[in-house]
Amino acid sequence: HGDSLVTRMSSIGTGYDLSSTTYSPDGRVFQVEYAMKAVDASGTAVGLRCRDGVVFGVEKLIAAKMMLPGSNRRVANIGRHIGVASAGLVADARAVVRIGNNEASTWQETYGEPVPLRQLVERVASVVHVYTLYGGVRPFGCSLLLGSWDARNGAGLYMIDPSGMSYGYAGCAIGKGKMTAKTDIEKLKLDEMSCADAVLAVTKIIRNVHDDVKDKPYELELSWVCEASGGRHVMVPRELQDEAIRVATAEAEDSDDSDD
Repeated sequence: HGDSLVTRMSSIGTGYDLSSTTYSPDGRVFQVEYAMKAVDASGTAVGLRCRDGVVFGVEKLIAAKMMLPGSNRRVANIGRHIGVASAGLVADARAVVRIGNNEASTWQETYGEPVPLRQLVERVASVVHVYTLYGGVRPFGCSLLLGSWDARNGAGLYMIDPSGMSYGYAGCAIGKGKMTAKTDIEKLKLDEMSCADAVLAVTKIIRNVHDDVKDKPYELELSWVCEASGGRHVMVPRELQDEAIRVATAEAEDSDDSDD
């Protein structure tokens, strides 16, 4: 009877979820799992690695009608050459981006060149992991997509989650719509796709995962780091964004009409 009580308590986290330094009897660290729940409650972020760069799209939910467009951004830069899109707690994501920028400037000072994406990802992921080991801190409640492009190495895309794990991807989605977005991403031929095509694909994916009835209104943030941007991470040009939104909206309305 005692064993079954322990098993029942450990499966719901009772007593074992007070600190990230405590394992449950079945080997789980609940505080890290709860941090991942914070990511899954957030607006969706998508990253696509194409033949000539990486495109990011973020469904930034608008918390209040009076908020200024473009405020509270969920895309950021590390150095000038690495783009970041986040899901989860925005303040936590900013703290991790700050860690990334510190690592990037240290690398630049030491080696006299911009930090390669993979090395930066490994360094940032190791710091995120440290925050799951000690009682005086809490895990970061965010996941990050990081991407870059240069002529020598081509395009790269990685994801870091709250446990400190990092993964390389051809296409990735994080946030509440990640499963639907993942299905859409798997249908794309990313190796053949240009970044200009990917801007439209990302816009359609974000539109598809957004529930107009249940969710708050959203602002679409689109950025890229690619050959066209000279290897710098910048927001997608406004005319290209507007065109992608127009086409995605028209296609969605056509499919709604045919469903009726």
